[in-house]
Amino acid sequence: MNRIFFMNHAAIDHVHFSKNSNDFVVNEIPLYEFSGCGEHLILHVRKKDLTTWAMLRILSEVCGAKIRDFGYAGLKDKDGMTTQYISIHKNYANAFENFSHPNIKILDMNYHNNKIKIGHLKGNRFFVRFKKVLPQDALKFSLACKMAAKEGYPNYFGYQRFGKSADNFELGKAILNGTKKERNPTLKNFLISAYQSELFNRWLAKRVEISKYFESFNLSELKSALQWDKEIIKEVKNQPQFFKLLKGDICHHYPHGKAFLCDDLSAEVTRFCAKDITIAGFLAGNRTIRSEGLAGKIENEIFNEAESFLDKMNGSYRFAWSFIEEFEYRYKAEEAWFEMNFTLTKGAYATVVLEEILHRNLHE
Repeated sequence: MNRIFFMNHAAIDHVHFSKNSNDFVVNEIPLYEFSGCGEHLILHVRKKDLTTWAMLRILSEVCGAKIRDFGYAGLKDKDGMTTQYISIHKNYANAFENFSHPNIKILDMNYHNNKIKIGHLKGNRFFVRFKKVLPQDALKFSLACKMAAKEGYPNYFGYQRFGKSADNFELGKAILNGTKKERNPTLKNFLISAYQSELFNRWLAKRVEISKYFESFNLSELKSALQWDKEIIKEVKNQPQFFKLLKGDICHHYPHGKAFLCDDLSAEVTRFCAKDITIAGFLAGNRTIRSEGLAGKIENEIFNEAESFLDKMNGSYRFAWSFIEEFEYRYKAEEAWFEMNFTLTKGAYATVVLEEILHRNLHE
């Protein structure tokens, strides 16, 4: 998986982190309030050491409904403790009145007039605890958290998207170019999405790399390294934030709204610094707008390999740079714990944020 960290501090290696139910907690934030009436039963569930699919399998066995009858906003990790909202027709309500399971607890039951669908969430609230943290590493943590709270973070797809062998994207590409057949439509779509994710990560890593150039080099060095027009280099160099925007980028109102082409660079940089907009990255496919100018040239360098089969994928955009909300962090010296709470928009990976702060990969 392609990744370039934007922070420059030394890696925080000698700490202990485990995604268990005490040290890694995820709470889903619903997209809307539930009305209290309607034909759909809303279950607020808490699970630990189970995937969402495994939880739904257990619930389906309890009530007799099929897994596809349940609605959910997103899939949650197996590891740690997570809460989320799921829906099922109200006819199954009686089956859950006395429900009991060692790894699943129904926290609340409500009703609503529509089924919960993928994407029906604002985001997720995370609690993370690191252990065996020495004072000098606690200082690194604090400085990194302060930087992330100020600047945001590159919204890479996490390693979970690419599989244990990190080769899901290669299988997806093979399906697209016709060298591999996959009859299972769900698996086929997942593998193709892994390929889209890989291209997105490559492009984002390139943009982070370019932004790091502007942090490190003077104008003449940038001219030599990038071969860009001198006036463009000056304009980009004057931007105060780490992640540099380019004219022709696809921007997006943040956290909600529409995508649009960056034409007035100065105005959009001001709004980006105010966290009113962000830059959006291409998820390769058809029927979507593309970057233009210099931004488009950089994009094309990454996505050219997929041009021949764009019509086989559904094109879209994803926030390339995201911002952390309600970020709280603390060092508990007596326990040697460093704890943090933060909220991320939907589709973001907490592991990406944690790896940026640690300046190393968690899964290695």
